[in-house]
Amino acid sequence: MDRIISDSWFLDPVTSLPLDIPPPPVDDPLMLMAIDIGNTNIVGGVYQELQLLETLRIQTVAKKTEDEYVTTFRAILVERGIDAGSIDRVIISSVVPALTGAITAMVFRLFRTEPVVLGPALYSRLPVRVIAQDEIGTDLVADAVAAYGKVQGACIVVDFGTALTFTCVSADGKILGVSIAPGLGTAVGALSRDTAQLPNVPLAPPPSVLGQNTVQAIQAGVVYGYTGLVEYLTARMKREMGEPAKVVATGGLCRVVAPLTDVFDFVEPDLTLDGLARISRFV
Repeated sequence: MDRIISDSWFLDPVTSLPLDIPPPPVDDPLMLMAIDIGNTNIVGGVYQELQLLETLRIQTVAKKTEDEYVTTFRAILVERGIDAGSIDRVIISSVVPALTGAITAMVFRLFRTEPVVLGPALYSRLPVRVIAQDEIGTDLVADAVAAYGKVQGACIVVDFGTALTFTCVSADGKILGVSIAPGLGTAVGALSRDTAQLPNVPLAPPPSVLGQNTVQAIQAGVVYGYTGLVEYLTARMKREMGEPAKVVATGGLCRVVAPLTDVFDFVEPDLTLDGLARISRFV
């Protein structure tokens, strides 16, 4: 089912008065491609009239050239029945600087348009206030914009990616701070890489925290251990924020932990793409 991004979030969550930023038109017929370049995957989303039509996910390979990415993106879009020529606008978030140039060049060749690359020069136009502008990941900024718009108030975004990140946004739209831990896949990979006898295992909850073999033992420690990490950090963040906050889960591995806890108010796997789509309306 297509998901629609509401424009009702342009009200101040405290006063319920309209924000100074005018809402974008909701009948914009342009086709948008949002691209999130992450350390593990490059994720794309095609939007029309604020509806997410299709997503794609490919492995991040920093040494690939623009030619290779042109071929890959074109093939996936053809398979999904989307004409590259129908894409009017592209916005990019990248936390892999070595790939930003190649993907930007790919966009220009494939879509014949200059992409918007999210970065500090654009933050003053956004409906959230961004701290540490030269350090914070653009994916976290996109997460914050999307979550703040969704809950219309204070929120914590838990993004299950290569890193596990927690981004806090106040009721008045300021990013208060971020916590970062190794992601679930990163933790499992490190165990396999840095030990002699521990294998790489599937990320799934075992029957019990009392693992009966090596695979179950690693799964118990990582999956249930990270569930506890998420519960503790979100609770402590709420205390330090000093205000009620909704918790939003996103990222490729959010579905592993989400069923094991009641800490999440929303589970939105495509939150980063939605944030980029929202941001494209301001920049």
